[in-house]
Amino acid sequence: MCFNDADDQLWREDPHEYVRKGYDIIEDMYSPRTAAMNFISELVRKRGKENLQKFLQFVVEIFRRYDESPLGHKPYRQKDGGLLAVGSLSDKLKQTEPYKSQLEQMLVQYVYPEFMSPVGHLRAKAAWVAGQYANIAFTAQQNFRTALRSVVAALKDPELPVRVDSVVSLRSFIDACQDLNEIRPILPQLLDEFFKLMNEVENEDLVFTLETIVDKFGEEMAPYALGLCQNLAAAFWKCLQSSETDEDEDDSGALAAVGCLRAIGTILESVSRLPHLFPQVEPTLMPIMKKMLTTDGQDVFEEVLEIVSYMTYFSPSISLDMWSLWPLMIEAMDEWAIDYFENILVPLDNYISRSTEHFLNCKDPNYQQSLFKMLSTVIGDERLYDSDIEPAPKLMEAVLQNCKGRVDQWVEPYLQITVNRLRRTKKHYLKDLLMEVVANSLYYNASFCLNVLQSLGVTADIFQTWFHMIYEVKKSGKPLHFRREHDKKVCILGLASLLTVPIEVMPQEMQAGLDQVFKATLKLLVAYKEQHAASIKGGDNVDEDEDEDDDNEDWASEDEWDRELGDDEDDGDEVNSHKLEKLASQVKAFQPDNDSDDDEFTDDEEFQAPIDNVDPFIYFADVMKAVSTSEPVAFQALTRSLDFQHQAMAHGVAQLAEERRKEREKEMTNKLTNTLG
Repeated sequence: MCFNDADDQLWREDPHEYVRKGYDIIEDMYSPRTAAMNFISELVRKRGKENLQKFLQFVVEIFRRYDESPLGHKPYRQKDGGLLAVGSLSDKLKQTEPYKSQLEQMLVQYVYPEFMSPVGHLRAKAAWVAGQYANIAFTAQQNFRTALRSVVAALKDPELPVRVDSVVSLRSFIDACQDLNEIRPILPQLLDEFFKLMNEVENEDLVFTLETIVDKFGEEMAPYALGLCQNLAAAFWKCLQSSETDEDEDDSGALAAVGCLRAIGTILESVSRLPHLFPQVEPTLMPIMKKMLTTDGQDVFEEVLEIVSYMTYFSPSISLDMWSLWPLMIEAMDEWAIDYFENILVPLDNYISRSTEHFLNCKDPNYQQSLFKMLSTVIGDERLYDSDIEPAPKLMEAVLQNCKGRVDQWVEPYLQITVNRLRRTKKHYLKDLLMEVVANSLYYNASFCLNVLQSLGVTADIFQTWFHMIYEVKKSGKPLHFRREHDKKVCILGLASLLTVPIEVMPQEMQAGLDQVFKATLKLLVAYKEQHAASIKGGDNVDEDEDEDDDNEDWASEDEWDRELGDDEDDGDEVNSHKLEKLASQVKAFQPDNDSDDDEFTDDEEFQAPIDNVDPFIYFADVMKAVSTSEPVAFQALTRSLDFQHQAMAHGVAQLAEERRKEREKEMTNKLTNTLG
């Protein structure tokens, strides 16, 4: 475990290679030193009672001999091995008494003095060991501050390995630092030294430290954001070139390149509430995004897509340069990137929702056409699993909701590919998403959607399947389909919109089934209300399956129903989204928790959709009021056909809708007052 002649020669003759070997996990596999470290760790884990104290006494004896030896004759290499042993056992020692309470004294007595050692490898080892113990509970904060300052000072050490180990160690100190004022005054200096080192060595661990700094300081990084992105972009190109020209199997350059992109993403996330910064960094990042969204960037595709997602979500507007990336992502999807469809979904949704006019009006390139071509190819590919194509119906939803009334030409093509895929879909979640394309089409334009379904000859089949899905339950009696609040809401808006279609133009089979539409909508409204109430009560959006013993399809009386609907005066629509939330949450919102149909799906409150501000209860009540006026005979026939249970449900929904309407009006009044004030 001690520093040896080979180490010394490499340190002096090729410090870059010394650093590379020290951080190379492949080298670790063949390293006797690593094997010795692992042996000691296993020894004290499996036979700690007999061996831990003896081994530590052995190490302490080395430290004492070192301290007692004259300056020119100290056993530097043995001290190095002892420090390595102490650092390797950090997890064990931090949890085991009496050693746990003696760690601070050990660091002060044997480790921190080596920051001033005349021997470089001991200065490096001191930095590393200090980092291993940075998170202990210091009784004297002055000792923590001394160690932190020593690590920071070592960033300017004349020896490269010392500087690298110090930067890596600094990450642990920043994580453990309770008072950022210790670091805040020297932040510019830290960043300057960091990038000097990045120019000297390609090391992924250096980037981890930068990410930690950015995470800790958040929006305080704003003054440095542009400079950081520029430096990281330059480092990325350098690392990329190095990895392409390096004939060795060493992939440190490629790993460091990935780290640079990940750090850029971390910076963009940290300044997400400062949208004015995004146009400033766009020119720096654009060449990276353009090159790495092609086959050249397959190894970093996920990281680049995250950057594109941030740029299209947080920037005040989406520039034409950013729009030039759309064809690259579509081309990648067509050729090789199906495994990244979930990642590509996020920026494509951003383009459609945040730059709708350009999406609709630009003809060269024709974004609408290219999107449909890609969607039809993916949905029609029988070789793809159901889980592979889940983003496709989500993109159709984005178009239908964001472009309501302006994309009539796509309703039929969307429904055609949806219906074709629905016939052979096995996975429950994909079935839900495909059926929600029908629901979104009804909400978009119910009469038009019905005409399309009629022309395709699938009206009866679609609604029969839909109603079956709404009532289908698992063995536990809990709903099998439409388990997220968002799913229920989309279905409610679609079915309610269907009730607005004039009787004279409604297909005969639908006229006869209007009572089914009405009852299914009521059932969904009840389930939505209960799930939303549970999510507020639980402090998070949880699936109704997790909080309800059953789906409460049967109600005992009108009084019980009134109590259910009257319990929560504070129920609003789905939790309001914040304009500038972490895009990582948006990615999560697009995905089910797991591919398994047995897992519970949850809504994510950061997910934004055009229907967020549409209250399903108010919408349903308004539809029924409009129908009672425009189609009084049909409305009376419909309400008379309901049994007592569904009449009670309808009454409760109407009552709740009025409560929510009053609450919304009150909120709007308060907002207006605050604005004027």
